[in-house]
Amino acid sequence: MSTPVRTITIALSTLLVALLLMGAVLARNTSNEGAYRQLGVYADVLQRIKSDYVEEPDLKSVTLGAINGLLESIDPFASYLNAEQYKEYLKNKDAYKGSVGLILSKRFGYVGVVDSIPGSPAAKASLTTGDMIESIRGIATRDMPLAYANMLLQGKPGSTIELSVMAVRHPEPRKITLTRAAIDYPRVIAKMMPDQVGYMQVQAMVPGTAAQIADAVRDLERQGAAKLILDLRYCGTGTPEEGIAIANLFQQKGLVAYAEGQHYPRKDFEADPTKAITARPLVVLTNRGTAAGAEVAAAALLDSKRAEQVVGERTYGDASVRQAIAMDDGGAIILSVAKYYSPSGKAIQDVGVAPTVQVMESEPAAADVDEEEEGPPEEAPAVQPGDDPILKKALEIAVKGAPADAAQQPGVPAGHEAPPPNRIPPNVMQPDTPSHVPAPPQH
Repeated sequence: MSTPVRTITIALSTLLVALLLMGAVLARNTSNEGAYRQLGVYADVLQRIKSDYVEEPDLKSVTLGAINGLLESIDPFASYLNAEQYKEYLKNKDAYKGSVGLILSKRFGYVGVVDSIPGSPAAKASLTTGDMIESIRGIATRDMPLAYANMLLQGKPGSTIELSVMAVRHPEPRKITLTRAAIDYPRVIAKMMPDQVGYMQVQAMVPGTAAQIADAVRDLERQGAAKLILDLRYCGTGTPEEGIAIANLFQQKGLVAYAEGQHYPRKDFEADPTKAITARPLVVLTNRGTAAGAEVAAAALLDSKRAEQVVGERTYGDASVRQAIAMDDGGAIILSVAKYYSPSGKAIQDVGVAPTVQVMESEPAAADVDEEEEGPPEEAPAVQPGDDPILKKALEIAVKGAPADAAQQPGVPAGHEAPPPNRIPPNVMQPDTPSHVPAPPQH
């Protein structure tokens, strides 16, 4: 950048900040004064970078990094799209039906994996909760808008895309090629377990899942189920509305959840007694891949005491209403305008759902899977209790009852319970779509 251009840029930036600060003084508004004061801090830091950094900074990159850092600090699913990106986003949002089946959030500036939809190309490649996407199609995901990353992963079924992934089980980045496909969401799996325990595995909470669970409950009860287990592990896709409907199947009365935001009036969701279908004792399973609608259901069943125990790990931490908001420059930001709360008043996106009986999930073995393998995805069978410490503990509780020190389990020393989620969790999009892509903003 030439000296005259740099001088003009600094002068304009200083003038802008001065005008904003003057506006704050004249407004005499406490909240605005606080905002403008923080803007003054930002301007001061920017000035120090310009004058003291080892080399001339790229102001465009600095500003973009600041915006992305600001959004990620408050919402791991927020995105800022510049005018060009937003134009491309709107053009391609509904153009393609193919996907790799990843549910994403921002983590440490990069794109992280919340979950992969069972049977999807991503699941076949063993991508799982906690993995990091280093690049997509050769483009680094550092400071990449989340909505833009989701857009890049979409395309025509049968087309391929290359990712660089840092996996939980593979510390070194590795390149993988995934073939996009039309995603078929897995149906509810139900089976009878020993001692008259009915087991249901839910891997997606898309519209219709509550009806599937209702059918499964009735069928298991016809087979003699006296107690039920609802497995919500690695259920990271779906809507809060479906989670509320699922909780209502087991909860006859009381508050299921509520949504509220700064300018979003509180909306309560009460249980409808006519929709409750069973009073059988219930145990719920969760882990770090449980998110969105599944968390809403788990929180409701825990707080209402309808679930005898919630067994497993703390959930991912995501349940909110998101909107795309147009900017004057032609770009847009996508961020939460309301959060879903448990009946006890906990913001699920902030703290997740903590189990009453903590049991660590066993790490899955790295699978040598050919992600190019053709043919329809097979539904994963329910895990056998002997190979699954969480399910084994849930069966023990269903049959014998919970231990007196339910919140303290072997392998979880006192004072070392799982911390709240790292504000990094799946997206709660419009209630009628599981695509994790919000509708265009309303001007």
